[in-house]
Amino acid sequence: MSSTHARIGIIGAGFVGAAVASLLGDESRQAALLDASTVPMEVAGIAVRDVTRERPELAAHWWRGSVNELLTRDLDVLVEVAGDPDVMALVVDSALRSGMSVVTANKALMARHGTQLAQTAHAAGVDLFYEASVAGGIPIIRALRTSLAGERVSRLMGIVNGTTNFILSTMTQSGSDYQSALADAQRLGYAEADPTADVEGFDAAAKLVILSSLAFGTAMDGLSISTSGITTIRDGDIRFVSKMGYVIKLIAVAQRVGENRLARYVGPTLVPASHPLAAINGAMNAVMVEGDKSGPLVWSGRGAGGEPTATAVLGDVIEAVRNKAAGRHDVPFSVDPSIELMATAEVSSRFYLSLDVFDRPGVLAQVANVFGEFGISIQSMEQVGVGDEAQLFFITHEATTAAIDHTMASLAHLAAVGRVGCCLRLLATEESP
Repeated sequence: MSSTHARIGIIGAGFVGAAVASLLGDESRQAALLDASTVPMEVAGIAVRDVTRERPELAAHWWRGSVNELLTRDLDVLVEVAGDPDVMALVVDSALRSGMSVVTANKALMARHGTQLAQTAHAAGVDLFYEASVAGGIPIIRALRTSLAGERVSRLMGIVNGTTNFILSTMTQSGSDYQSALADAQRLGYAEADPTADVEGFDAAAKLVILSSLAFGTAMDGLSISTSGITTIRDGDIRFVSKMGYVIKLIAVAQRVGENRLARYVGPTLVPASHPLAAINGAMNAVMVEGDKSGPLVWSGRGAGGEPTATAVLGDVIEAVRNKAAGRHDVPFSVDPSIELMATAEVSSRFYLSLDVFDRPGVLAQVANVFGEFGISIQSMEQVGVGDEAQLFFITHEATTAAIDHTMASLAHLAAVGRVGCCLRLLATEESP
């Protein structure tokens, strides 16, 4: 340790950074924090964009300055909760090489650069922890890293984006359309002014990269994951699938196929109403891990927000301080070279599809011919409405993603089809027919 106290530097004084600093400075919790960390901890400084701005949520005695200045302040642990992932990769790399342990909540940083940064930390004899990068205050990374380290995970899946879960829950419970539910999410602070990263599945995909690295030994190196978003889902889809006994959730999945192949994807999914993930509503998150020996395990809780995320950050800070005081560090998970990532086009599922059609003689035959052309068998079909307001809803038997994509593209070219709606996977469960 650099002194009789563990000196903690924080990059970022937004909701999370300010909450971490507040937790560290809470006088009523100092005895508990000392018991957990074994060494007194102090805030050595906070990097902020504008040092002249009044910050009543930060203690007046806390030093504030630039990132570069903060890195010169003889730190034991650097907390990064602020920046651009590529810029912060350079900062974190520099901090690790100089002997600081690093705690980050930056999911994009870890998804793009995590494996390389973990190797740098190991070589330097320090820690890189990132519990808060996935699912806020839910301790799923620690569970995968320690409690389940000896388990062979067969499938990991979860609701890891609170914005989309809030929107879909609102559409389901109130009958509102997508735009109205999005506006509610933005008004309540659950969605950004530009919600693209959330509603198109990119945020969930970054978190899946992190989770699959711990569950299956894949690399955190920025490799893309197939995503589809929720913007094409309409209230009619919600009503139809509800009648069929399903709810729609944006699900991130990583699943073994055979011995060494791994399928990974993110997209809106039909979840049976009896499934544990179906009951996760609002801005909540949940992760289910299925192991060969342990069976299905579920973690759920608040997946975002300054305070839940800050508690996860603080837990990592305490672990990093304990390790430093004991003269040790955690060894990062290794990459399993035997794992082969499947192309999403190869992945098979049952699917739900919706179409707006012009209700004229021969329409169903035309649509059925397209399904047959690509070898897709229809399990069930229902028509709602008549004339130019007719809608068709289909559930297929198992088919490859490639076959479904070709089918949807061909259906879009039929003169009788006014609009190709959404295409959603059905969650495979032991009870699936």
